[in-house]
Amino acid sequence: MSVLESSKAAIARDLPWIQHSDPWAIYVSEVMLQQTQVSRVIDPWKNFLVAFPTPAKLAAAPLADVLVAWQGLGFARRARFLHEAAKVMARDFGGQVPRSVDELRSLPGIGEYSAASIASFAYGEPVIVLDTNVARIFSRALAGQTLSLPRLREIAHSFGEISDSAAFNQQLLDFGARFCRARPECETCPARKFCAWQEFGGVDPAPNSAKVSKPQSTFQGSRRQVRGQVLKALNDGPVLIETLKKAMTDPRVNEVIDELIGEGLIEKDRRKLRLSGDER
Repeated sequence: MSVLESSKAAIARDLPWIQHSDPWAIYVSEVMLQQTQVSRVIDPWKNFLVAFPTPAKLAAAPLADVLVAWQGLGFARRARFLHEAAKVMARDFGGQVPRSVDELRSLPGIGEYSAASIASFAYGEPVIVLDTNVARIFSRALAGQTLSLPRLREIAHSFGEISDSAAFNQQLLDFGARFCRARPECETCPARKFCAWQEFGGVDPAPNSAKVSKPQSTFQGSRRQVRGQVLKALNDGPVLIETLKKAMTDPRVNEVIDELIGEGLIEKDRRKLRLSGDER
C-alpha cells in the first residue's frame, strides 16, 4: 500500500470530520454516512452538532427534536438509534463515546463497519475499516479475484496492528472513493501498475466481493420517500390523520403510517399524528 502513502495529495478528500478531535463528532458523522452520500451529510452534520454538541445534550432532547434535525438525511431509524445510543453513553459511559469495538457494537444501530470506523477515527484503535470501498481495493488490487467476507477479513488481519490506523483507513476510503470506484478510474489510478486485476486481467472481481453492502434502491417513488414525506409533514406539530392522508396521494400512506408508529418514530393521539416525543 506504499502507493497510497506516496499519492496522498491525489487521494485525500477535504471533509470536516477527518482528524476531528471530538469522538462524538466522529460518531455522529459515521451514523449519518450509513447509506448516505458524503455530499449530503456535510451541512446536516454541522447543524446537528450545533444543536446536540454532546451525547448528554442529545440524550436529554425529545426524539421529535432529533427527527426534525435529521430531516433530509433519510433512514430516520438512524436518528432514533443515535438518540438511544446517546442515552446509553450518558448512563453507562460517563457521557462519552466508548472506545473499544466491542463496546461500540453494543450501541443501537452500530454494526461491524461503523464500530471499526469510530474506534479507528476517534481513538486510533489498530483496526482496518472494511467497507465497500475497501472490499473493491482488496479484491482488485491485492487479490485479483472476488473475495468472501472471511477472506476479506483475513487480508485485513494480515496487515497486523496499524500504528496510525486513522490515517491508513482514511487513505483506503479516499482511494476507493476517488479511483477504485464501482466504475473504476483505472486510466488515472496511481496504483495501476501494482494492481493484480490489471496484471492478470479477466472480469472485474469487485462486484459482490464480500457483499459488504447492498445496492440502494432509487429514492424517487420509493417507500423511503413516502416515509420522509410523512415525517416532514409532522415537523411543525401534530396533524389530523385525515388531513395528512388527503394531502398525500401515495396509496402506501396507511401502511407507512403504521410502520412509523411501530418503529416508535411517530405517535397516534386519538385523531392526530405527532412525532414521537412532541408535546405540543
